[in-house]
Amino acid sequence: MVDPHRFPSLASIRAFECAARLGSFTRAAVELGTSSASVSYHVRQLEAQIGVTLFRRHAQRVELTEPGAVVAEETIAAFAALRATFVRAAEADERKLSLTTLPTFGTSWLTPRLGRFRAQHPEIMVDLDLSAEAHDLGAGGFDAAVRNGHGRWPGLRTVRLMPSIFTPLCAPALRDAAAGLGDSGRPPAVPLLGRPDWWALWHRALGITDAAPPERFGTTLSAEHLDMAAALAGHGIAMGSPLLFAEEIRAGRLILAHDLVIDTGRSFWLTFPVTRQRSGKIARFRDWISEEAGRECAAASDLIRCAVLVED
Repeated sequence: MVDPHRFPSLASIRAFECAARLGSFTRAAVELGTSSASVSYHVRQLEAQIGVTLFRRHAQRVELTEPGAVVAEETIAAFAALRATFVRAAEADERKLSLTTLPTFGTSWLTPRLGRFRAQHPEIMVDLDLSAEAHDLGAGGFDAAVRNGHGRWPGLRTVRLMPSIFTPLCAPALRDAAAGLGDSGRPPAVPLLGRPDWWALWHRALGITDAAPPERFGTTLSAEHLDMAAALAGHGIAMGSPLLFAEEIRAGRLILAHDLVIDTGRSFWLTFPVTRQRSGKIARFRDWISEEAGRECAAASDLIRCAVLVED
């Protein structure tokens, strides 16, 4: 008598379902990626567990017994329902793309362009997270990320989007005030905005040391896009990426306050787990963002080509 509290082996049930559906141990072995001997073994294990013969074995074929046919009908239907459930789960997953990006990249560059992606792929809903922290993409919370670095992260595929270049930017009204920016003897009277370490790298490329003491900085803000908002308002000269703020430069709301552009040797990368490289939604987003970034880099090719490499 079958113990109602002891569920038969799932491996044995799977072997039986496949053999019953295909009518062959050999064909079942091909589908399961194993041998016919293994399929036969698992079916015998199932028969031993429930005490019922499910197949009659003949020299070149097998056929279901009457009890086997009863079990097969229910088992095949149950596995078909499971397969349909997994298909529905995969389809639901393909309809939502969860991204995490650096705050400035997401706010200033990506968000204004996402409407174009949605226009091309209205079937994909985008959930965008802005975080300076590099989330673990293997944990399942996000499908992909945009990170800044050298593109070497274990377990992740990477697609280079654009170089990480910097230059001082300011509102047109501060053009004259920024004239002495590269002259340590007569620094501009307006405050500096942005990370002091970026300013130190930029001054190093000019051959100037100690050109940006703490008293030269104005308000300390937590992200590059906030520094640039202050610069747009005329509150100082901000160190920032002319690629991320290209629209403001093209519109004349920001200008390059100096000719020197530096390249940190780092880049912005689209990253996603190796295990998700066949995902359709990630592939569509990868192609779209690569094209958008390529256009931006082409428009700024002179700046990128002339950037001076100063590794941090």
